[in-house]
Amino acid sequence: MLFDTHAHYDDGKFDQDRYDLLAAMPAAGIAGIVNNGTTVESSRFSLALAERYPFVYAAVGIHPEEMDDYTPAHLDQIETLLQREKAVAVGEIGLDYYWRQDNKDLQKQALRQQLELARAYRKPAVIHIREAMGDALAILEGFPDVRLVLHCYAGSWETAKVLLSQGRYLSFNGVLTFKNARKSVEVVAQMPLDRLMLETDSPYLAPVPFRGRRNSSLYLEQVARKVAEIRGIPQEEVEAVTTANAKAFFGLA
Repeated sequence: MLFDTHAHYDDGKFDQDRYDLLAAMPAAGIAGIVNNGTTVESSRFSLALAERYPFVYAAVGIHPEEMDDYTPAHLDQIETLLQREKAVAVGEIGLDYYWRQDNKDLQKQALRQQLELARAYRKPAVIHIREAMGDALAILEGFPDVRLVLHCYAGSWETAKVLLSQGRYLSFNGVLTFKNARKSVEVVAQMPLDRLMLETDSPYLAPVPFRGRRNSSLYLEQVARKVAEIRGIPQEEVEAVTTANAKAFFGLA
């Protein structure tokens, strides 16, 4: 059984078959899915999905690309959603300087504020970092008591060692199967298996041989297979360990 720790089934690419697709997941070997919010609205949708399917859970938060209208009122709404039973994490939150460099201070403020929510409610947080590792690490160091996973980790082994020494988790998706994923392969080969989790980031980043298609949790097996190949261990072991890691991280064990 596999656990998809990061998906976006609220995305419009699933509008035609969202509910049939999700209903088929347990029979396809998917033990759990965490649907990550990126706005207040998508966080609400994530909770609605989680409350409809026993194996789906929600992370609620505001993504760094969604800062244009960010106000304290949005933070209050995220806090309200975080109190719902199936809200298991704060996310997807972080810093993204790839798309936006004009609002770095606001992104950093929002990240700190949402990490404070995670701390207050004793929830883990799902972190997105793109072209902002230095600033992100400086902020994350101030929250040693908050369980964190860096989703879609694409950084170096040197940075990974720092994060792992702080007790953080790293999550990998279809990018790991791409030909240019040298850094990710190096990290997966050397990191402790008990800190590794799997994700799809559906509908994005479908793994080889499905690259370019709409991604879904049905393709997570390809990521597990790649981890098994890199580590030289049975795929069944990868599936069992990463599922146990996910349940422990999100407080579901």
